[in-house]
Amino acid sequence: MTPWRPRLGILLSGRGSNFEAIAANVLAGSLACEIGFVFSNKSDAPGLTRARALGLPCGSIPSAGIDRTIFDEQVAKLLKENGVDLVCLAGYMRLLSGGFVAQFPGRILNIHPSLLPAFPGLDAQYQALVHGVKLTGCTVHFVDENLDSGPILLQSAVPVLDDDTLETLSSRILKEEHKIYSAAIAWVAQGNYRIEGRRVVNT
Repeated sequence: MTPWRPRLGILLSGRGSNFEAIAANVLAGSLACEIGFVFSNKSDAPGLTRARALGLPCGSIPSAGIDRTIFDEQVAKLLKENGVDLVCLAGYMRLLSGGFVAQFPGRILNIHPSLLPAFPGLDAQYQALVHGVKLTGCTVHFVDENLDSGPILLQSAVPVLDDDTLETLSSRILKEEHKIYSAAIAWVAQGNYRIEGRRVVNT
């Protein structure tokens, strides 16, 4: 695969701290991409406020009460109208439909606050504390139509300390998320990888 300069579509549902980290790297010139569109399924998402402040194209479609397939068709259409070719989920609290995934094959990334396949789904940090693991972390992976199950690009381990609370552990994991998400996007942009089954291999 050859290097390219992807036009990112960032999907978020809340504060958008991973979006902010990506945007900071793009604006600093350390990430060879451009942000084509920032989308949220919640019109009052703080991440959208930040996107507007940065002068980025953005918008929202409220998802409540809309069939998932129909909603995802609307989102995909909006992203394509804005020239998006690499979709980055950044705290987007919806499971994508197969139809959406098929429109961006091998071009959807997600960041998850655990070392997948451990603790998929919601409240991964809480799950780590409850299970008493000594290591957790975060994972950037390609997205398929199943929950947190696509091929893994990058991971970063975070120790679970004896006196950790949900807040302290989540904060340390988030710092690692901000590092590895941009690194994973850069890797995809460089094109020096291939997918073998579930494995992402350097080329």
